Amino acid sequence: QVQLAESGGGLVQAGGSLSLSCAYSGSLFRFHTMGWWSQAPGKQREFVATITGGGSTNYADSVKGRFTISRDNAKNTVYLQMNSLKAEDTAVYYCALGSTPTYWGQGTQVTVSS
Repeated sequence: QVQLAESGGGLVQAGGSLSLSCAYSGSLFRFHTMGWWSQAPGKQREFVATITGGGSTNYADSVKGRFTISRDNAKNTVYLQMNSLKAEDTAVYYCALGSTPTYWGQGTQVTVSS
């Protein structure tokens, strides 16, 4: 059974930074594309970023230049470094397995105060 566990969410001022982590439990982590998605209250879950097993990245236009996704295959962990945070970034952030997600973590709350 694949499990994903996010951590690192919290409250931060606009313009500040947060780092999220996602620990993967399962097999063949290095072959999987991993991603981050966000969901604000009353909104659909939205794509944030993905990273392939080889390290190629893709970002939503809204976070380009501000967020960085990375991974450490030796630690089975994917990260999201969030800089220059805006109030509109406030959401629950979910870690996901797959370019089209097949597994999700439980989410971690990110709140950006303006």
